[in-house]
Amino acid sequence: MKDFELTKKMIRLGGAFYPTGYAFIMFSDSEDARQAARELEPEHDGIMLLTPETILEEIGRTEVESDVTLPEVGTEGATARKYVDLAREGHHALMIPTRSREDTERIMTVVRKRPFSYAQKYHTLAIEDLE
Repeated sequence: MKDFELTKKMIRLGGAFYPTGYAFIMFSDSEDARQAARELEPEHDGIMLLTPETILEEIGRTEVESDVTLPEVGTEGATARKYVDLAREGHHALMIPTRSREDTERIMTVVRKRPFSYAQKYHTLAIEDLE
């Protein structure tokens, strides 16, 4: 597991946080996030841990700095605000690269063993709620 690093590929035109090809899963307890990551690591390279501070500083910043002045068609802004709200409550997150629907289901099978607060998967043109 590595620390989060915000890259240009994770930002859409206009500045919205949109990491295509990743699942973004939040946990109220840091140990639940770390345990899920440890369990997933043998089959998933590139898992990133985001602390509440990182979410507020990096993702919260993209939300504030977005230069989109028209109403958004997508849900990127509302999703980023949800991450920020949960981070303010102390929630941690994992960003996990996903390769397929089957891969996502395997990830969620591990994640569901613990209480998680919010889970999204970023597709090219849509954000999917994961349950």
